[in-house]
Amino acid sequence: MQTRTSQGSSKPIMAYGEGSLAWLHQAHDEQLALCEELEEIADSLPSKINRQKCIYAAKALGPLFKGVHHYEETVLFPYLEHKSGGSDTLNETLERLKFEHCEDECFAEELTDALLRLGSGMAVNMEAVGYMLRGFFESVRRHIAFEREHLLKDMHFAVQSLKP
Repeated sequence: MQTRTSQGSSKPIMAYGEGSLAWLHQAHDEQLALCEELEEIADSLPSKINRQKCIYAAKALGPLFKGVHHYEETVLFPYLEHKSGGSDTLNETLERLKFEHCEDECFAEELTDALLRLGSGMAVNMEAVGYMLRGFFESVRRHIAFEREHLLKDMHFAVQSLKP
């Protein structure tokens, strides 16, 4: 949500505080935990597949990633853009991250289909599913590490300094 100032510029009115930072950290932890599950599934291929784990992971993928990406793009990124005063470098970084979000969500849809097939016992190309799983969770881990190291590392201290 935004408001207009007397100069006509838009400013985020949602304060980015400790609650937001804690929520995002928890959401990243949930994404990383799902990556662990996906890695276990990949390691179980082709003969030791836990079908229930495949179905659980398939159902969790889309909503988890779409929710976190929506939050980052509607709350965190506008906050960072406002805080930076329109830094070209930051804007380029945020645009790249938004593109990665789109790629991750498309990849998650394909992976969801493959996991549902695997979980239901349908025939799948085990090697292809293994590569898909590993490609997805490695990409997500790198993405989260980048956000934590380059976007969020100083946020805790900035939020602490806002306290009375």
